Amino acid sequence: MKFGIVPINVGPQAEPQAMVSMARHAEALGFESAWTFEHVIVPYAFESKYPYNKSGRPPGLTPDTVFIDPLIAIAHMAAVTTRLRFGTGVNILAQANPLFLAKQATSIDYLSGGRLMLGLGAGWLREEFEALGVPFARRGRRTDDYLAALRKAWADGETVHKSEFIDWHGFHLSPKPVQKPGIPLIVGGITPAAIRRVVRYGDGWFLAHRSMEHLEELLGQLHVECKAQGRDPAELELTAFYVHERDGVQGIARHKALGVHRLLVNFVAIRDADVQGALARIAGEIMPHA
Repeated sequence: MKFGIVPINVGPQAEPQAMVSMARHAEALGFESAWTFEHVIVPYAFESKYPYNKSGRPPGLTPDTVFIDPLIAIAHMAAVTTRLRFGTGVNILAQANPLFLAKQATSIDYLSGGRLMLGLGAGWLREEFEALGVPFARRGRRTDDYLAALRKAWADGETVHKSEFIDWHGFHLSPKPVQKPGIPLIVGGITPAAIRRVVRYGDGWFLAHRSMEHLEELLGQLHVECKAQGRDPAELELTAFYVHERDGVQGIARHKALGVHRLLVNFVAIRDADVQGALARIAGEIMPHA
């Protein structure tokens, strides 16, 4: 079982030196990875429903919440570490220019020695799309298309991809990612459409479950979809959230038995001002049980 921390780019800890200290400390404690969240802006008011809890409202999300851009935060922290891997959990692909994102991601992978995992999703906050001037409608189709295009951008030879959203030809990106055949694509989301997307395009799945029973239900849906698409579920690396108050130490073994490969500890949810002390306790009290 691998352990990561999340989020490294949000809130009071998203200060330049604090991020450096946190990355170095996490690496020294044996954490495998560190992950970001993404919002470009948070509107003063919004009607969109957050899909990951029953209230439909994201916890602690306000217009004043500090969100350092995920890829910039990762570049900042990768520069002061040597082993710690980094993941975006998740960037909203439909909001981005896919060629620019492909260039940013391959640049980070190249400079970090192949330590980037690119978590991507379709998004839920319509008002944020509107602020960015990007259509909210058909964002799922756009996300699917961009996922296919990213792989082509990182492949050898000319980059060619023609669709209703993209017309790429006559160039190739350089440098290429250190990781071959490309940067791992970790697809986020728990809707049926997201699960289809995971199976079709993903190297892994970034999932936020509400309980162990909910996790079992989602994994059942994943296996059904893998069978429908003719894909081996073992090819997908599963990344899930670990909540000590909810799951307990025994939850580690339960996650592992269900096939989860990586557990992410949300240190903000621990609500401890001593973040480095909290990470040390997690490393000492939870990780040995894996």
